[in-house]
Amino acid sequence: MTQATSALPGHGHAQLGVPTGGRRPVRLIARSLFLLTKPRIIELLLVTTVPTMMLAQRGLPSVRLLALTLLGGALAAASANTLNCYLDRDIDAMMKRTSRRPLVAKGTRAPIKPGEALVSGIVLGALSTVLLGLLVNWLSAALADGAILFYVFVYTLGLKRRTASNIVIGGAAGCFPVLVGWAAVTGTVSLPAIVLFAVIFLWTPPHFWALAMKFRDDYAAASVPMLPVVASPATVARKILVYSYAMVVATLALAPDAGWLYGGFAAVLGGWFLVEAHRLRSRISAGDAPAPMRLFHLSIAYLTLLFTAIAVTAVLPFGHW
Repeated sequence: MTQATSALPGHGHAQLGVPTGGRRPVRLIARSLFLLTKPRIIELLLVTTVPTMMLAQRGLPSVRLLALTLLGGALAAASANTLNCYLDRDIDAMMKRTSRRPLVAKGTRAPIKPGEALVSGIVLGALSTVLLGLLVNWLSAALADGAILFYVFVYTLGLKRRTASNIVIGGAAGCFPVLVGWAAVTGTVSLPAIVLFAVIFLWTPPHFWALAMKFRDDYAAASVPMLPVVASPATVARKILVYSYAMVVATLALAPDAGWLYGGFAAVLGGWFLVEAHRLRSRISAGDAPAPMRLFHLSIAYLTLLFTAIAVTAVLPFGHW
């Protein structure tokens, strides 16, 4: 889930600087390159991969396959995130939330140079392709490459600075891990994988718009037309609600494959999500502080619990139709 987040968005980093004298320690360079991969976003992407593989296997895949797929997926996400930081370093400098990222610093205080970040992103993507292609299968490798290319060229270069629909379309990059996981197990992409793709695709706008409401001034300062920048809070809340309902419907559409027990969990979790989405809209309608981060944090817990339910019910001997 590269965007999914952000594919899926990154969070601010600790300020890194070069010690007096201008010599950059290897440890500092390595840490800076690691931070550019947005490791917390990678964690969330991998949370969706393992349960998808378990559903595809109808049990627990081999440890070898799990490890290789997760490593390949992590490398692909790290590549996409690093290239995103390289391309967005100008607007990152304008936003408080991202102003401490390693590439923002200038001159002798910069822990890494833009060219080094670019090379790192390309190398990470190449490693992901080779690892998945040779040790898992070439379909999973192609899907991982597709996620990188989509995040970099469609979202970062094509949509992010041009349209308020940026995260709606560009967020698809964060949906690819479920396709990679499914393909790693089955060698194909079938209907349940597409439904899981749809779940994350519909989850991304409410998740990200809640964050963008909080950091609206940041995006406005950088001239990034996120929906909360160009639309009223009431409009944002209404669209969050629409996507939330569509997301819950998509989660229930997985029940024929994941089982009735999963369907029950999905219904309860979906109700929890919808209650908070309605509360956000109610607070805005009443003129109260919207507190959008409540929905943002809940959305992360929701997705984690939903995919945990997929994983657990995949290995249980009961709960299926």
